[in-house]
Amino acid sequence: MHEFPHADHVDARAVVRAISPDEPVILNRPHAAARAARFFAEKFPGKSLYAVKANPSPELLQILWDNGVRHYDVASIAEVRLVRQTLPEATLCFMHPVKTPRAIREAYFDHGCKTFSLDTVEELEKIVDACRDEAGNPASDLRLLVRLRVSSEFSELSLASKFGVDLVDAPLLLQQTRQHCDWLGVCFHVGSQAMTPFAYVQALERVRAAVAQASVVIDVVDVGGGFPSAYPDMDPPPLEDYFEVIARHFENLPIAYNAELWCEPGRALCAEYSSIIVRVEKRRGDELYINDGAYGALFDAAHVDWRFPVRALEDDLHEGLTEFSFYGPTCDDADFMKGPFLLPADIQSGDFIEIGMLGAYGAAMKTGFNGFGNAEQIVVADEPMASLYDGSRVRPAADNVVSLR
Repeated sequence: MHEFPHADHVDARAVVRAISPDEPVILNRPHAAARAARFFAEKFPGKSLYAVKANPSPELLQILWDNGVRHYDVASIAEVRLVRQTLPEATLCFMHPVKTPRAIREAYFDHGCKTFSLDTVEELEKIVDACRDEAGNPASDLRLLVRLRVSSEFSELSLASKFGVDLVDAPLLLQQTRQHCDWLGVCFHVGSQAMTPFAYVQALERVRAAVAQASVVIDVVDVGGGFPSAYPDMDPPPLEDYFEVIARHFENLPIAYNAELWCEPGRALCAEYSSIIVRVEKRRGDELYINDGAYGALFDAAHVDWRFPVRALEDDLHEGLTEFSFYGPTCDDADFMKGPFLLPADIQSGDFIEIGMLGAYGAAMKTGFNGFGNAEQIVVADEPMASLYDGSRVRPAADNVVSLR
């Protein structure tokens, strides 16, 4: 078991008291990421591939590895190189359906990546050609997954438009792919932050239809990501409910008796890892000007109106909570996060706020636009603002909106 770095401070308040930072500070919680990794490693009825795009921090990759995550969903050659350098023994799965021939070839020959996804015959031909040896012989150890287009109607962020072969075209592509691989799989993505297990039921029914019509042997089914985290006004069922539904429908698919079940959690493994401390630089009515925003860790708050949990870090704020919106530090009007974010009504310029659940995508999407973007990273010991893994969110299956029968 990996030994966590010693916490620099107990919590966000202690950080503010100690350094009163002029610039944003990212707070990392290795224990929270480790707990999430163990949860998936122990409870998901198959293999969990961490979706590296959610947060490519080498420190986080190491934490996940040390707590049972052995497979990594990489979407670019840069992610392939990063994971291979950080985790020499990790299994790499290149799951972006559109890749360059050079990236495929480097991943296969230089980094030992045998698993690739595709959603067109053109991509299939590209993969096969890129992995030929010097004599022109095709590779005999490819593991190829055909990505199926499925609905995102039960998810907060859609992933239904860009990738995936339509159900009517999937059987032929599966048959063509079967001729070029050692393992054949089907994969899909129900969208980010799926709020009900039924999202996977619908998708797996599409898998059933495609496989039955193709009449090919399927060695792996990858249900992708979409596993949720907890945010304001987003209270998902326990993840065990998702796992149970997925396992039951997987077992009933017309696939090989020894077929593997995979998933690709990103947000669910790293959302609780990080939060950020920001300072209020100006107040204008119910608008707070803070020193991070749309071009920083709060990209989702600005561009998809994502609401993150917030708390004031001052001891002298006593008025009741009221709704605020945020402006970030750049000169752009687009640097705006409408929230609403609930904070004490007497919050003022110079006060500090902690914004939670930013381990997924937040820290990864910070830029240096307009000269802003510096952020020290500090390890803290307290709990994240919300957690699906601390034992506090157990819900009887009878309360779930989806029948588990």
